Amino acid sequence: MNKTARPPARLVLEDGTVLHGFGFGADADSIGELVFNTSMTGYQEILTDPSYRGQTVLLTQPHIGNYGVNSEDEESAKLWLSGLVVREACVRASNFRSATELSDYLAQHGVPGIDGVDTRMLTRRVRDHGEQRVLITRDVSTPDAALVERVRSAPRVADVDHVQKVTTETTYRWDRGYESVFNPPAPGAAKDRPRIVAYDFGAKRNILRSLAVCGLDVTVVPALTPAAAVLEMKPDGVFLSNGPGDPAICSYAIESAKVLVQKLPVFGICLGHQILSHVFGGKTYKMKFGHHGGNQPVIDLLTEKVEITSQNHSYAVDPKSLPDAVEITHKNLNDDTVEGLRHKELPVFSVQYHPEAAPGPHDALYLFRRFVELLEAGKC
Repeated sequence: MNKTARPPARLVLEDGTVLHGFGFGADADSIGELVFNTSMTGYQEILTDPSYRGQTVLLTQPHIGNYGVNSEDEESAKLWLSGLVVREACVRASNFRSATELSDYLAQHGVPGIDGVDTRMLTRRVRDHGEQRVLITRDVSTPDAALVERVRSAPRVADVDHVQKVTTETTYRWDRGYESVFNPPAPGAAKDRPRIVAYDFGAKRNILRSLAVCGLDVTVVPALTPAAAVLEMKPDGVFLSNGPGDPAICSYAIESAKVLVQKLPVFGICLGHQILSHVFGGKTYKMKFGHHGGNQPVIDLLTEKVEITSQNHSYAVDPKSLPDAVEITHKNLNDDTVEGLRHKELPVFSVQYHPEAAPGPHDALYLFRRFVELLEAGKC
């Protein structure tokens, strides 16, 4: 389909800005909180990441969709973001792995997209003034002012517990390792297959794949699972996954984790990292525009090595709120935000970024091996 045949669409920001472009994907209206992602590739992983629920994603890479989509790169079974904003959506993919075109993929999952808008201007707007709510619509008759009011009356991401919208409804076993033809090296397999329970707050599949490749016996449980139910399973450790929204809302997860950290080794990634900070008395805050992309430099303060990391979070841990018993292990070299923690006495650690996403490409896979070592030490 050429661009002249595509329907007109509008992008409406809560600050009153209205941009005109072309619609692709689903013919539907959507409102989300606009965030920009600086990754040059990996749009399918972004689309299927549950952590984006409630958000409209703007991709700074100008040409999106050129290599299509395929099932191997999905991080979950559906698309969770509210909408997609790009400079130019490719109408024909060219890649031996491609099974579906981007626009068709969005339409299948009910997610609207808009292109032909100034994404550089929008990125600067978010960078300078912070994340804000936006509407994608193909409605060409409603006055701009009415659409702006509609956006301003919509809930913010912080107003909704998105974790309960994305978590699994049932407990299940996960035993699948890396599925792509471009598999990363295994982080290092455990000797005697420790059993772990993984809380699904919006877990990405590649995290579960990485845990399985490490030789762990993984059972995934819903976010509301109480600590007592986990302890009845007699696991050797617990994993706290990534997920969307404000960690302070997830009081049920914080309360469960408070019990579990006293009983078992615990590893947290992203939202799991933020939940652990609350467990030990720390606080989190909303960042101006967050970290969304595959090019964030992080230093491991324990080894002084620098990792290029993939990140997707709008909240961060306040370092001043952490107690003396918690040690900061990783920092972001761009803005000094907290990227990793460990408890000085308990076998508990966490990172803010995504080691499974491999943008470095394999700089951070050692973290899964570190978890395995904690589990093996606990079984000795």
